[in-house]
Amino acid sequence: MRGRKHAVGTRGKGAILFALISLLVLPSAFLAGQATAEESAEIAPLIAYNALLVGDDARARLVVNFDRAPEFSYHYLKDPARFVITLPATAFGFDHDAVQARGLITDVRYGTTGPGQSRIVLTAREPIQMTLAETRDEGGTGARLVVDLAIADSTVFEKLLAGQDKQSGNASDAEDAALAPEDDSFVVAIDAGHGGVDTGAVGEDSKTFEKDITLDFARAFAARLQTVPGFDSYLTRDADVYLSLSKRVELARQHGADLFISLHADSLSQRDISGATVYTLSDRASDRLAAALAQRENLSNEIMGIEASAEPEEVTDILLDLTRRETQSFAISLADQVVASFEGQISLINNPHRFAGFMVLKAPDIPSILLEIGFLSNPEDEKRMLDPVWRDTLVDRLVDAVTRYRSPMMSGIE
Repeated sequence: MRGRKHAVGTRGKGAILFALISLLVLPSAFLAGQATAEESAEIAPLIAYNALLVGDDARARLVVNFDRAPEFSYHYLKDPARFVITLPATAFGFDHDAVQARGLITDVRYGTTGPGQSRIVLTAREPIQMTLAETRDEGGTGARLVVDLAIADSTVFEKLLAGQDKQSGNASDAEDAALAPEDDSFVVAIDAGHGGVDTGAVGEDSKTFEKDITLDFARAFAARLQTVPGFDSYLTRDADVYLSLSKRVELARQHGADLFISLHADSLSQRDISGATVYTLSDRASDRLAAALAQRENLSNEIMGIEASAEPEEVTDILLDLTRRETQSFAISLADQVVASFEGQISLINNPHRFAGFMVLKAPDIPSILLEIGFLSNPEDEKRMLDPVWRDTLVDRLVDAVTRYRSPMMSGIE
């Protein structure tokens, strides 16, 4: 599912200057009026008059505005990982600050590389894959080149390098093969909250770290789900490692996740509050407790000094369109199934389905929930979460909720 396509940037007062730049690179014969209009159209370079690079440590989007639709090709390089866009002769007239390296992208270079050829080179801090590369018509005022990049594991990147064939337009066969899911299983991405230097909450009595509890539950949930025909599970982390919030979401997407479930076990100042809680995404929190928890969880990136993405409105709006609304309706359905499955068997907080602006739930194309298994600030919750028998009961109820969530969709398809 993709969001609406929005124009990014306008010509502005610099367009005239950029046109003059293009004249400077034309042959003197043309300037002397010795070339025909047809010939000049052939030799006139493209004008790249505006550009924008946005993203975080898991994704990047490059948008370049041209005076007309560009023909382009692309390929990958390694050591370091790079994505190279090859263009016809191009006059680059945009402000370099617009494409300043950030997040996943560590360096941006562009310029003429030979007669009739120019390139844009994006260097990444880790293996990458192109998820979108296309031109979009601007309704008679030019065209935009839109390129989306995302993190990739080393195996996917090596496949892209080995099988790449420079082609214009959308993803090559090698990319399609590297990104294609292996089967038709219903994939549940299970996200163990926190990890590495981000310990999360700490148990009042046992001093157990939240990161350890969530990983223990995530592994048990994944193993149990693997035994259910038609289901597959993916752990965003299966070790004590740190993952940024955006990487958790991107990893789930790359592994074809149909659902995203993030597990947590926070602490509260009110020690008497106990029970499981299910959260879905909303711009406005359902209550102060939900707002406070979302604010705390969203600070996870700051532990590693990762700045929040400051994407302009027209880019972030892509993540807030009708696709997100449809996805959210599925997320709410999943949350309702979890609450129904837990009732009578797993202790729930009052008003167990709540909502707030959790960053880890912001995938526009994957129904996502955040499950607070319990609160480490409550002695009874802490004791339950350390009990393997209780853990297995909760896992069984989660599996029941997921299978019940999927059943109506499958019957509709059949």
